[in-house]
Amino acid sequence: MSFAVRHLTSGYPGRPVLHDLSLSETAGGGITALLGPNGAGKSTALRAIAGLLPARGEVRLDGVDLLALSPRDRARKVAFVPQMLPSGVGLTVLEASVAAIRAARPGLSRDRAAEAALTALDRLGAGGLALDRLDRLSGGQRQMAGLAPALAGDAPLLLLDEPTSMLDIAHQHRVMQLLAEIARDGRRIVVVLHDIPLAAAWAERVAVLESGRLAAEGATETVLTPDIFARVWGVEAELDRGALHIRRLIGEHDHA
Repeated sequence: MSFAVRHLTSGYPGRPVLHDLSLSETAGGGITALLGPNGAGKSTALRAIAGLLPARGEVRLDGVDLLALSPRDRARKVAFVPQMLPSGVGLTVLEASVAAIRAARPGLSRDRAAEAALTALDRLGAGGLALDRLDRLSGGQRQMAGLAPALAGDAPLLLLDEPTSMLDIAHQHRVMQLLAEIARDGRRIVVVLHDIPLAAAWAERVAVLESGRLAAEGATETVLTPDIFARVWGVEAELDRGALHIRRLIGEHDHA
């Protein structure tokens, strides 16, 4: 399976956010992390790739431009998970998961969808939440509930917006380990993260955004360097044995 983004430009009415984003073609499964400071355009990029925002450019999966497909056909190829499910939905976790799975796979029976959802929840360590209502869950629990349909489905492209932002450290790594297992099975995962050490530990490729433009892209170890931390985040820092060591903030006079 191949995946690439070509000259993607997107945003909101009267407010362009993403400018000419291209991601190099990758083959097979794997994890690509979208990184960058607040307001860099990461979530907008993910929603544009998913076809949820008006956009110019191409998102190619096995040579097919996903943005040219109907929403129904695109849903069979792409699973998008927002950072947080709405808390006001009066459904149980299992009911919401079954509905999401069947929306992407209309021919699947309710029983088969429920079986797939329960398996995914168990893998997340969230099986005990299946009969709980979404509007009574904590933020972290809702994040895991939102991941279950994507893990249970068979879409070759998974787009995840900060799926670990409200999880404790154990569940963060549990989620990333599951994503790595899915990637080894041949699915491509693009995930927005703020946690740089987490991205370095689990993503083999990263794309760094700054002000809606691509600042750097490539193999994780070649991109996450002191230079990129200084240019994009404004910190003097380096990764060492999985830990990010920040020495100091860089003031405007340092760039003069």
